[in-house]
Amino acid sequence: MIPTRALTAEDDELVEAARRIVDANTDGEDGVHTMGAAVRCAEGRIYGGINLYHFTGGPCAELVALGHARASGARALATIVAVGNLGRGPVGPCGRDRQILFDYHPGIRVILPTPEGIRSVRITDLLPLGAVWTVDGGTQPFGPSVSGT
Repeated sequence: MIPTRALTAEDDELVEAARRIVDANTDGEDGVHTMGAAVRCAEGRIYGGINLYHFTGGPCAELVALGHARASGARALATIVAVGNLGRGPVGPCGRDRQILFDYHPGIRVILPTPEGIRSVRITDLLPLGAVWTVDGGTQPFGPSVSGT
């Protein structure tokens, strides 16, 4: 079983920030902007994003939020969440987003639905046998030190 953690007041604030983003920017049921995301950096600042759906696979809200954080100078990210429009609440990241979070921010926590309710988990627990990719080295073999981050 994946170890989860109950949400903190800061986590609740992050979920609410993502909800505000998607509520303010959604196109409705048939629109293309249907997910909002918020990410908190280690210093506590929150950065947001909205998905850019496109038939070619446009970026998910989480990736837009990561780009926003990076462009704003944030380097160490602590927690991320994506929230669906029309009151759908937190939604777990897709496989591509999980891999990107794992590669760039192996210490990040992800807020998502679990059997115990909305909780946070470490990205390394969502990809327990993941192989790290780096710009310099490409895909690295799995190693216990990576999964224990």
